[in-house]
Amino acid sequence: MAKWGQGDPRWIVEERADATNVNNWHWTERDATSWSKRKLKEVLEGLVVEGEAGRCEIGDLKHVEGEASCNSRKGKLIFFYEWNLRLSWRGTVKESGEKHKGSVEIPNLSEENEVDDTEINVSKKKGEGDVLKDLMRTEGTTKVREALRDYLKALKTEFTLGMILPTKAPGGQELPTEQKPSGNAVQDSVSPQSLDTVGVKIPTVRILMREMFSSPADELYSIFTTKELVQKFSKCPAVIEAEKGGKLQMFEGCVSGEYTELVPSQRIVLKWRCRSWPDEHYATVALTFKDAAAQTELQLECKGVPVSAEESTRQCWKKQYFEEIHLLLQQSQDSME
Repeated sequence: MAKWGQGDPRWIVEERADATNVNNWHWTERDATSWSKRKLKEVLEGLVVEGEAGRCEIGDLKHVEGEASCNSRKGKLIFFYEWNLRLSWRGTVKESGEKHKGSVEIPNLSEENEVDDTEINVSKKKGEGDVLKDLMRTEGTTKVREALRDYLKALKTEFTLGMILPTKAPGGQELPTEQKPSGNAVQDSVSPQSLDTVGVKIPTVRILMREMFSSPADELYSIFTTKELVQKFSKCPAVIEAEKGGKLQMFEGCVSGEYTELVPSQRIVLKWRCRSWPDEHYATVALTFKDAAAQTELQLECKGVPVSAEESTRQCWKKQYFEEIHLLLQQSQDSME
């Protein structure tokens, strides 16, 4: 075997005490089952299908059975997934206003078949309303296939972040990869600490977001620092130790971190990471709460996000934090009325 720093770097395994998978040589496997169940619910539930016959909407993912995983070997990713899914749907006939319900079954979504060849069965409960069943069989099936493609795209991009690490050229230099941040993200430099921990340099961006909430600042602050409230909006068990140095874990371990600064009703600073990021790489998240009459403006600054995870991180905060907190606040207001 050639020594490190000599020969073609694609065929060299650097010996390291920290066991980092240098040059992606070793076989690694990541279980995507829990992540996939959440992603499938995200892309499928709430799909709206409209046509001349009426309007239908896909409801809950009633049944999800199967598994998914991703393997990495010699810089190549190999995917395995096999799912049996059943969704509910409900619709209204345009002319009569009649309402009907049914189900959509996907008995075998797997890597063995293209999405266009995947079997999708639409059924309806007894009674009239076959025009809605036909709508779901045509337009509805098309929408479902599009959603399944979104899931597979995310599985092969969002979920695999960090599995293929930058390789090193002779002399220990990183082989360059061109990636540009999108949107209004700002290119960041990576701190020496994160470079030493990860073992490779990664390009990062800074994400800035603002969101208005119909809540006073102290109440919104509590939603981010109280375990019971975090579990309500995240719909998962959580570890919330809201004190300096306290741990944070959410979404079944997909998000973890540590509280580094807390100013009640004003500011929270976190070390924050997604499980799919390179090992031990953290972003710095600052949440600033600004009172605005009966509302609060939440300002989010997230520094050190891997470039390849920019969009998924933005969507995580938008979909899994902001939108769910809006729902929680609305439910609280409804219960008081």
